[in-house]
This record gives sequence, C-alpha cells and structure tokens, in this order.
Amino acid sequence: MARANYFRYHDGGRAAAGYRGKTGDCVVRSIAIATGLPYQHIYDLVNRASTRERTGTRKRGISNARTGVYKSTIHRVMKELGWTWTPTMQIGSGCKVHLRPNELPPGRLVVSVSKHLTTMIDGIIYDTHDCSRRGKRCVYGYWQPPPRRSLSPTQTELFVPPRVRLPQPRTQEQRRSDWQRSIDPIDREVPIAPPPRPTPRRPFRPQKPPDPPRRKSFFEWLFG
Repeated sequence: MARANYFRYHDGGRAAAGYRGKTGDCVVRSIAIATGLPYQHIYDLVNRASTRERTGTRKRGISNARTGVYKSTIHRVMKELGWTWTPTMQIGSGCKVHLRPNELPPGRLVVSVSKHLTTMIDGIIYDTHDCSRRGKRCVYGYWQPPPRRSLSPTQTELFVPPRVRLPQPRTQEQRRSDWQRSIDPIDREVPIAPPPRPTPRRPFRPQKPPDPPRRKSFFEWLFG
C-alpha cells in the first residue's frame, strides 16, 4: 500500500495555537485530532490531570503535556472524555495486532504503541510522521469514542457539545401559590425576641466586724 493512502500529516492544531518547534506532545496531538477539540483545551486538560499524580522513588516527576504523559494520566483523561479502552496485547501474549488498517476497526481511534500515541481515522494515520514502521509496529490497545459521540465521515464538525437543559418557565398557578404562601400568616417567619439582658449584680462588700466592748476605766469601776 502506498504511503499516501494511509498517512496524512496533521499537527493537531499546535501551530494554530501559537506553539512552535518540535516537542514530545504526541498525547495532546492525538487526542486533539481524534476528538476535534482545540489543541489548547487538551493541553490544559492533561496538565490539570497531572496534578493528581503522586511521586516516589521510581517516579520523581509528573506528567507534562509538552514533554510526556504517564499511562495513568492518559487513561484518566480519556475516561473523562468518555472514550473506552480496548487492550490488544497482554503480558506474555506477544504481538497480535499491528498498526495496519486491516487489523484495526474503522472509525476514530487513539492508538497506543511503544512510547507513542497516534490517531487512526478509517484506516488513515494522522500524525506528524509515519509511525507504522511499514505496518510492523505492534499495537498495545486503542480508545474508541462512545456511540453518542461517534462521527460520520460526512460531518464537518468534529465535536458536538452536549445539550444543556434550560429551566422551564413557571406557570401562572405556581406563581399564584407562591404569592399566597408569601402572604399567609401561618408561613410567615415570626421574629425571635432577643433574650433579656441580665440584671447587673452589685459588687460584694464585706461587712465591717462590730467593735469590741470598751473596757471600763478605774473610776467607772470604783464608783460603779
């Protein structure tokens, strides 16, 4: 198969977002191409999801939309977007699915290969380079969009936002009952009287002890 038949160059909107140069943004690029969301939106979404990661002795840094993203954060972002994961390789099973159109289902796919993430839409790879290795590159698994967001090739818009339910206007009977409830004296809130102020207590003054009896003088004692 000719290369032009299964590969299309696509940067995911990186240049349109104002970024220049080459970097390891395959996660952001592939998700933006498959979902049709703006590049900057996926860029910020990945960086927000990376704040939940934990570091340790074997994992010193966290994911970054520009330099690389860990698998746990990729799964968290794709699950938040509503995409489902289908593994194609298990431990010890060997390579069973390759990056070829005849070995992957049709539609929009975010395909996980060794140290890379790419997009395949109806058998065509959309990336900045041909990462298929002439159809011999093994596929670890792929993400698929939910049925309600699946897009047909004739659609021009890649992403359709969900419908937002607006509040229904209140009827005249509901407004009348609200007005009746507001003037009903039973439902009125009775103001609570403040608690009475405590009466001030007089300061304690100790009583003066009585004077001791005065002793009689000598003349009073002599004359009686």
